[in-house]
Amino acid sequence: MIKFGVAGNSNSFYDEGYKHTYQAADWCKKRNLDLFEYSFGHGVNMSLETATLIKNSFQDSNISLSSHAPYYINMANEDPLMIDKSIKLILSTIEKSLLMGSKRVIIHPASQGKMDRKRAELLMLDNIHRLSDVLSESNFSNDLILCWETMGKVGQMGTVEEIIEICKIRDNFYPCIDFGHINAREQGILNNPQMYNTIIQKLQENLKKDKFLNMHIHFSKIQFSNKGEVKHLTFQDELYGPKFEPLAGLIAKYNIQPWIVCESDGTQAEDAIIMKNIFENILKEDSNCL
Repeated sequence: MIKFGVAGNSNSFYDEGYKHTYQAADWCKKRNLDLFEYSFGHGVNMSLETATLIKNSFQDSNISLSSHAPYYINMANEDPLMIDKSIKLILSTIEKSLLMGSKRVIIHPASQGKMDRKRAELLMLDNIHRLSDVLSESNFSNDLILCWETMGKVGQMGTVEEIIEICKIRDNFYPCIDFGHINAREQGILNNPQMYNTIIQKLQENLKKDKFLNMHIHFSKIQFSNKGEVKHLTFQDELYGPKFEPLAGLIAKYNIQPWIVCESDGTQAEDAIIMKNIFENILKEDSNCL
């Protein structure tokens, strides 16, 4: 079923005196949120004791968990040793995620570097095929979904089309569609419902049904320059966008059941609740029209 949640702890979590991630489970439940995304962005460092504490607290509160692999993974690196390091980071993230009860791992695909775009894409896909082979040889179950994220900077790999190609490689490779990233990379393209619809239709036409219906979504407003993403903003911003309402209408129209994670800068909990309320109001309006 559709879930709304947060990437990490918001400012209000700390303002209220909380300190530890395991406390976020009950905190989210009290706010009618469904999902928490834990970040291993700067390294995979978590003890078994901490992982178990997080797992138990989130299971008791019935809050779903996803996790984010380190930001510096680069599957388009030309150095085989660096690819080995990226694969090990992904495997370490999977291992810790399973211990903490996470069901999905989000991964940044790659950087283009100084390569031609097509060469970088082919190298990235080749290395992700290699990752898939390693996964097949490992003890990790396909029950944990790996979600490959659309990226916000021009020099990063991760357009919608590139993510679709990655998702074709393996059954448990799903898309993480970051609409803030897409909007930033494409210079504010998501300024009307039709542009959202174009992306949704492309995903529907090119992905297996379950990957389309159960996609992962990141959403936030993001400042951008001519090189793409600059920084995440809050829903108070009226200059950069994008707005959630058009996407909410399409989620209802296509009956998509995504996990939606808010990545606003410090107000992710408050803005996630705004998104959930927008979506629920659309459902109420649709039911009233029947």
